[in-house]
Order: sequence, then structure tokens, then C-alpha cells
Amino acid sequence: MKIAMLYGPRDLRIEDHALDTDSLGPHDLWVETVISALKIGTDRGNYEGAEQVPGAPDFPRWVGDSNLGVVRGVGDAVEGFAVGDRVISRYPHHSEFIAKDDEMLVKVPDGVHDEDAVYGHLYTLSALCYYKSHFQPGENVAVVGLGVLGLGAVGLGPCLGARTIGIANSPVRMEMAERMGADATFMHDDPDLAAKLDDFTHGEGVDLVILTANPWPALRTSCQIVRDNGRVGIVALPGRGEPPLDFNPLDMEWFYAKGISLIAVNGRAGYLFPPERGDRREWSAMCRFTLDLMREGKLEPKRLITHRMHYGQINEAYEMIYRREKNMMGVVFNWKD
Repeated sequence: MKIAMLYGPRDLRIEDHALDTDSLGPHDLWVETVISALKIGTDRGNYEGAEQVPGAPDFPRWVGDSNLGVVRGVGDAVEGFAVGDRVISRYPHHSEFIAKDDEMLVKVPDGVHDEDAVYGHLYTLSALCYYKSHFQPGENVAVVGLGVLGLGAVGLGPCLGARTIGIANSPVRMEMAERMGADATFMHDDPDLAAKLDDFTHGEGVDLVILTANPWPALRTSCQIVRDNGRVGIVALPGRGEPPLDFNPLDMEWFYAKGISLIAVNGRAGYLFPPERGDRREWSAMCRFTLDLMREGKLEPKRLITHRMHYGQINEAYEMIYRREKNMMGVVFNWKD
């Protein structure tokens, strides 16, 4: 198999590794990758050598975690998957792999386009931002950081009953947020931002801010624009790769005096009315819900694909995100030779 391995900052290589597909264990699945997707922010931080994220492997390490493939073989005891099924996983950029049937693989239903489905796990993380932050239908939700993850949160807003506001750092990102269904978009440095938010929300304020951008100023913006007693759901890694702070992120003016809640969007989200069978907040169940929205045409990540590239161009793509090219958003790699 071919796999992209990172040996150090900006040292990305496509390697050939052996893969035994003839001796599958009872619970093994052999999956051949069709496409994988690039996560602009997270993958850039990894590529440029930002400080270590807890739990991440040392160099050399694989990159990427949005993979769509087709099952080519199954072990004797595998249930729920069959040869020919399309599956999405959080496996990296590589041409094929062997997984266990109890791993985070989710079958893609018929009617979902490959270029939508490949974002299934990532957009489920966007949904978790709502669930973990105690979102209620009808609330005003601002998304700070309009990368792929943030735009997923924007796109999910209408499906969940939110009035969504995209807070952008460029006109290109504003246009993308509008394309994904944002009810309003504003530049983060607009001198009249507070007044415009007040007007849009009819004086009610922003109930929930979903923060997907790592830079410290984005956290400051989030704490400033959320209403008193509101919430900031933080799915970003604040300060990753950033210089030392020039302000206090827990300044009394923004945090204590406003009575806001800062919520880390990580781990599991609780569910007030658990069913007797299953768990609506179990990851695979949430992912199936996200895929159903795609099947129904209510959620279309492929709208944001700006680059379709062969896996042999992976270095070129990573250099483009390293340069922070604003016209680059959705990127998918084709793993067929």
C-alpha cells in the first residue's frame, strides 16, 4: 500500500508499505481507499510542526483522518459489513488498510455522494459542537473560524434549527459561509460588528459561539461577541503554534463579568432522554445522522471542494495550506492510479 508519512516539519513522503490482504483475521476488514480529504487547519498545524498535541504520535507519523473506501474483503466473523460496501473512517491518507469491525467505521448509505460522505466524521464533529454546548433550537449561533470544520457547523445550523452567523477573516470565507446557508456573515474586524450582531439578533445577542480557529485573537473575539450568560463551544486548539499571549484569555471583563461558559468540545455529549436501546450520542449513531442529512440533500460538503488532486500531489497541497492560500478550502485526494 501507499501511505503519506510525515518525518518532520514540511517533510512529507509517500511510501510503499507491505499489507497482507490474503490472511484476514475473523474480525478484519480490508478497505481500499477511494478518496481522502484534507483538513486545512489541523493538517496544517501538523505539517508545519506546531507543538505536540496530547496523544499524537511522534515523527514519523501518518497524516489525515478523513477517508472513504470500499470493502474488498472481510473476515469470517465480521457482521454488519460486506464486500462492496462503502465505508468512512478516520484512517489517514493511504491507498488501503486493514481494520477491525469494532473500529470507527461507518457504512455509507446509498444516495450519498462520495465527496460528501468523505466528510462524514468531520461534520459529525461539527454537530458535536452543538450537542456538547447544549444548543437549543431557535438560538443565535456564531461560528468563528470558517475552515472546513467551521463551515460544517454553519451548514448544520439550518438542519438543527439555528440562526447561524459566519464570522470570517476574508471575503472568500464569507462567500463560502453564505454558500453553506449562513443567515448572516460579518468580518471579524468590522468596527461595527457589535452593532450588526445586535441588529441581526433583534437585541437578543449571540447565544452560542462555536470556535474552530486556533489563534488567540479568535478566542478573544468569541468571548467578546457572545451575550451575557452565553456559551463558547471550543473545538479549536487555542494557541497552537501561536506566539506568547498579549492578553489574558480569562479577563474578568469577558469571562467572569459576563457569566459565560467555556465548553471544550471533546469526548462525549450527554443525552437527557436516553433510549432503552442504543445511544443517540454514540459517535457512529451521530455519524449516521450526518450521513442521512447528506443523503437527503440537506448537507453538502462537496459545495466547498476547491481542489481535486491525485495523491501524488499531496506535497503540493500541503505546501498550499502552509502558505495559507485563502482560495483553498475543500481538498480531496484520489487514490486510484
